[in-house]
This record gives sequence, C-alpha cells and structure tokens, in this order.
Amino acid sequence: MEKYESNSLPRKKIFVNNFIGGIAWALGATVGLSLIIALLTLLLKNVNLIPFVGNFVAGVIEFVVSKNPNLLIK
Repeated sequence: MEKYESNSLPRKKIFVNNFIGGIAWALGATVGLSLIIALLTLLLKNVNLIPFVGNFVAGVIEFVVSKNPNLLIK
C-alpha cells in the first residue's frame, strides 16, 4: 500500500490529464470519422449507384403493388 501511495499523482493532475486526453480522443474520432465519410461520399459519387438503387426500389414497389392492388386506391 505504501508503494502505491508514494507514486500516485495528485487527484487534480489525474483529473486534468484524463480530461485533456478525453478531449483529444473525441477530437481525433470526430476528424477521423469526417474524413472517412468524405472519402466514402467521393467514392460513391463516382461509382454511380443511383440507377441501380432506383431500379431496385422500382422493382420492390412493382412487386408490392402486384401482390396488393388495394394500395393504389385513394
């Protein structure tokens, strides 16, 4: 027990170090996630997945309406 107490830092210094470390971690995670989202956006923009997704959604809607024509009645 004496060994631990002789090497321990003051509580204020531990709190400040952990607080600054938490802020740095959050800032790093935010910047990293922003970069990943930006790169994915650029990649998906160049891949042109929109026609594929549009055709898929149109197929799903067509299937649902063919199985339940009452959905078209207003």
